[in-house]
Amino acid sequence: MTVGELIERLDGELVAGEAKTVILAVYGTGDAEETGLVFGENSASSDEAISSGAGAAVVPINFEPPSGCEMTVIAVKQPRLWFAKAAKLLAESSVATGIHPTAVVSPNAQFGHDVSVGAGAVIGDTVYIGDRVRIDAGAVLGDCVTVGDDCHIYPRVVIYRGTSIGHRVVVHAGAVLGGDGFGYVRDKETGAYTQFPQQGGLGIEDDVEIGANTTIDRGALNWTLIRRGTKIDNLVHIGHNCDIGEDVVIAALTGISGSSTVGKGAVLAGQVGIGDHAHVGPGVILGGQAGVLSGKTVDTTGTVLWGTPAKPLREYLRELATLAKLARRKKE
Repeated sequence: MTVGELIERLDGELVAGEAKTVILAVYGTGDAEETGLVFGENSASSDEAISSGAGAAVVPINFEPPSGCEMTVIAVKQPRLWFAKAAKLLAESSVATGIHPTAVVSPNAQFGHDVSVGAGAVIGDTVYIGDRVRIDAGAVLGDCVTVGDDCHIYPRVVIYRGTSIGHRVVVHAGAVLGGDGFGYVRDKETGAYTQFPQQGGLGIEDDVEIGANTTIDRGALNWTLIRRGTKIDNLVHIGHNCDIGEDVVIAALTGISGSSTVGKGAVLAGQVGIGDHAHVGPGVILGGQAGVLSGKTVDTTGTVLWGTPAKPLREYLRELATLAKLARRKKE
């Protein structure tokens, strides 16, 4: 892509150099090549970026390139963010399109423009795939799945029947979307378990990213929802009927039980555990290994919570200190 094309897609102001400069990849300043893009976030790092061997640099809007600068320079409000978005566009532009001869594709599947389907992938009946979607080797899309534009489905992802995926969604290797939830009815007389119907759907909205080997269950009778912009790490489990709000961040090894909700902008650190029918409010921050008990609500925007049951970090640390003092007294 040229710098001009990147600016057209991402905005920004060309303050030095030429819009026709070709950029093929992003680099760190230490190993940049002449077809590469680098960035600086302040005066010092911007000076370093401009003195690198890259073809172009993105810098803050208040940075002025030195007179006689030969590098192509783009000025933006948030250079790191612009650089990250440019990296995604550059990666997408280099993807080959077409259907591998070993892929199994239903004749009733509908494809948009510039779709790539890898070796051994399986595309079920009445699947709809949007424009510029990449489906890698061994991925399986069940019947009636819909995938929006500019998505990337990595190898060996399994997407169950009826799952709906929005635009610009990334699903990493081994993830399983829309499997049955863990819901059973127990016979009080015999003790035997019978599965409660798991016939709801799973909706993934735009700009969501789902990590490797993460599992998200479909709803029982209704829908499980992952809302716009949420980022989910590897090895996360989200149970049936959950509603995960916009721009939520969920780190690895977190487990969220069925029918729980997480509000917009919440942050769940590694190994967080949330019981069923629990509610985490908007902007709540749950530290590593924090626990929310079934049916409970935590709603303390911007406060870091820790421990099980989760409580404000300062309170949690006071309790730990008190326990340590009691232990020392008993020993003495």
